[in-house]
Amino acid sequence: MRIALLGSNGQLGRDLAKNLATHDVIGFTREQFDVTDYGATRSMLLDARPDVVLNTTAYHRVDDCETHPETAYSVNVLAVLNLVRVASEASALFVHFSTDYVFDGLQSAPYTEASAAMPLSVYGNSKLAGEYIVRSTAKRHLLVRTCGLYGAAGSRGKGGNFVEIMLAKARAGESIQVVADQVLTPTYTVDLAQQISLMLDSGVSGLFHATNKGACSWFEFAQAIFELAGVTANLSSTTSDLYRAPAIRPRYSVLENARLAELGLDRMRPWREALAAYLQEKMSLGR
Repeated sequence: MRIALLGSNGQLGRDLAKNLATHDVIGFTREQFDVTDYGATRSMLLDARPDVVLNTTAYHRVDDCETHPETAYSVNVLAVLNLVRVASEASALFVHFSTDYVFDGLQSAPYTEASAAMPLSVYGNSKLAGEYIVRSTAKRHLLVRTCGLYGAAGSRGKGGNFVEIMLAKARAGESIQVVADQVLTPTYTVDLAQQISLMLDSGVSGLFHATNKGACSWFEFAQAIFELAGVTANLSSTTSDLYRAPAIRPRYSVLENARLAELGLDRMRPWREALAAYLQEKMSLGR
């Protein structure tokens, strides 16, 4: 299988490249071409002759999307249309990632693929619009919603992933406040990459949820980070109302891997187990 991997040097992209190594993976970094440039995108991807176009690019600075909606829609919607058109022209499967932020967080039970989407922010709206393009336009698609990603490559677009930001603040002796009223499932990019590899090998298509198992608040996630890393931190909880972030986040955005479970393909670990594995990976890398 010949796979064009967009965003190959990103947090998820690097783990995908490792886990898809048995295939012919052609990596494209964000610096190599602008996905909003249809002509350049078409030329590079058609030259690659892919069987799969795997897109990890996105504008995911959630709060910045509120003040720069044109950038959010350019990258998360128009660029997706460009990529879908090229993938369809190449008769390639288009693989795209979306987010738990397409939901309003008013449920108290995990959202399945059949749950109605109702985003609260520009970011969530732009990602849902991208989903509609993929589902209505792509000849073949695999659309994966996930949540709270962190990985060893970090997240350059956000200045580092949540785990590393928490550890850096603790080691600097800073007082740390984290919201306790937003519940999610943190997801390790290694686990997600392994899951995507299995899904591609299995030939599935359509909409799927793929996150680690279980749920926690951001505050509980921070507590677990410090506990498992053996780091003392000056940590306290706060609320979304007091934190006053520009973008509204869903208060509950836990996803259920319902379709993966139905097909017997769910390989995602519990979130605490995945976090422990991540911290062990970082230790082995000397970071």
